[in-house]
Amino acid sequence: MKTLHVDLAERSYPIYIGECLSHESLILETLSHQEIVIVTNETVAPLYLDVIKRPLVNAGKKVAQVILPDGEKYKTLDTVNKIFDVLLAENFSRHVALVALGGGVIGDMTGFAAAAYQRGVDFVQIPTTLLSQVDSSVGGKTGVNHPLGKNMIGAFKQPLAVLIDPSTLKTLPEKEFSAGFAEVIKHGVIQSAEYFEFLEQNLSTIFNLDLTVLAEVIAGSCEIKRKVIEQDETEQNIRAILNLGHTFGHAIETTMGYGNWLHGQAVAAGVIMAADLSARLGRIDSALVQRIVALTQASGLPVNCPSEMTPDSFLAAMYRDKKVQSGTLRLVLINSLGSAEVTDQFDSALLGETLEHFCQQAKAS
Repeated sequence: MKTLHVDLAERSYPIYIGECLSHESLILETLSHQEIVIVTNETVAPLYLDVIKRPLVNAGKKVAQVILPDGEKYKTLDTVNKIFDVLLAENFSRHVALVALGGGVIGDMTGFAAAAYQRGVDFVQIPTTLLSQVDSSVGGKTGVNHPLGKNMIGAFKQPLAVLIDPSTLKTLPEKEFSAGFAEVIKHGVIQSAEYFEFLEQNLSTIFNLDLTVLAEVIAGSCEIKRKVIEQDETEQNIRAILNLGHTFGHAIETTMGYGNWLHGQAVAAGVIMAADLSARLGRIDSALVQRIVALTQASGLPVNCPSEMTPDSFLAAMYRDKKVQSGTLRLVLINSLGSAEVTDQFDSALLGETLEHFCQQAKAS
């Protein structure tokens, strides 16, 4: 069992990486509450719900479950209301703990419900997908989508703990695993050249689901994210670098309809677009762009945008991004491998060239 600590004063918490699901004493120690509601989805429930629920029930706790539909398109206020329905109908108090058992969608909605129910209750993350294990379960960003913008409704709510069991990735569809790897690549690009090189050198072992190497990958991404969050918990400045590729990627998700492109697929294309723009601006050379493209392609991820996208549809969605300030578009751009920054100092004509290039390339392919 590897343990990392996110140091946020009274909101600090541990991240456990290892055989968490079979570690009943860890589950009971983490969830010391007498009232617990486990939130999961129709895909994850048959696999892991009983594993988490059994020791809690055996310990005499009041335990309820909420099984939600699976998919990004259900990440809405209406779905979160289903969590509130159970909490209220079964008279759970403000001493309840919510458990997010699933991927990023479940984690985001459960955390948002925890932030809102009786003005705030505890919650624990038990992520079961690669994307949630390396990214969304850590950092306290919670929320839901709106038809006009992704993750535009939410709250910062740190979990009590994050329990990551890499063995859950054995049941993850390959497409979902690959999508989660987009966030892994992103972490290397923005913060660690050494981590990026590790991914290049160990890609086949990673995708063969070697649990020892997977634990290293997960710990590496969590460590990178932990350091950034500790500097800027509520994304006032440096934390926004974690959104490399997301302004482009969220535009794809919003325009194409949530769930038609997986979040990680959209982020992968977005990172390539951000790299292209960074090169056009003279921040990085074409060789680095090609390294990022090569690793992304080898991971089974898209390196182009959907053929349905146009420069205008990109810009319309991008200007609804959370990083827009006073009508000014801000983007995460790459300075070198392992270094990135958020800036509004870029030539908008070159952004137009990047959008035009990728839209034309998508239509031609």
